Amino acid sequence: MRVVVAGAGSVGRSIARELLAHDHEVVLVDKSPAAMRVAQVPDADWLLADACELSSLASADVESADVVVGATGDDKVNLVFSLLCKTEFGVPRTVARVNNPKNEWMFDESWGVDVAVSTPRIMTAMVEEAVAVGDLVRIFTFHQSGADILEVTLPEDSPLVGTRVGAVAWPHDTVLACIVRSTAPIAPSVDDTLEAGDELLLVTGREAEESELQALLAQGGRRQEPLADVTAPPTPPSEPVEAPEG
Repeated sequence: MRVVVAGAGSVGRSIARELLAHDHEVVLVDKSPAAMRVAQVPDADWLLADACELSSLASADVESADVVVGATGDDKVNLVFSLLCKTEFGVPRTVARVNNPKNEWMFDESWGVDVAVSTPRIMTAMVEEAVAVGDLVRIFTFHQSGADILEVTLPEDSPLVGTRVGAVAWPHDTVLACIVRSTAPIAPSVDDTLEAGDELLLVTGREAEESELQALLAQGGRRQEPLADVTAPPTPPSEPVEAPEG
């Protein structure tokens, strides 16, 4: 995969290193000569240019990129970069960093942003996750679909503890995507049993009601298990009675 990252600061360089470690091709673009710390990410391609200018994006060959990332510390730059990449070069996927939470409402399809990453929101979610056992925490929202990723850690007194995954009546438009147990991620099957301390990652669609999920977690709603067949077996036929002779 070819990725163009606008912004060669600490965030942009960290993203580039992670992508390169996974064998992706990365181009780092920044207009500041002070940001050209090539030795820190030697395997990336570097370009000293303004990521908000069409000529710079053409030089970076953005048109051939699979993904672009607006990772600068300036929300205006990230928005303009995303918009130009999407509308002028037809980049399939754009990811933009949100620095100021007040600007988050602009990071959507109208500005060419497919995925907005708000650092303050993620940090807030992580803090809530650390202190809120048994409470739902919104980890991430997909701007394109409106779906949410929610997290909840089951306390010891949760009514869901000891329940089979397949027996839980999850609300409409909600899917249990992963169970994290003792740092090990588990792909849940219908026969897995929920345990105290399990961290559940749930994906909820646009129409999902968070209140329904809260009620389920509090009450431990279960599906009606099918009743076993207790019908008595048929009585075996008695042995034929022989007719008397004569």
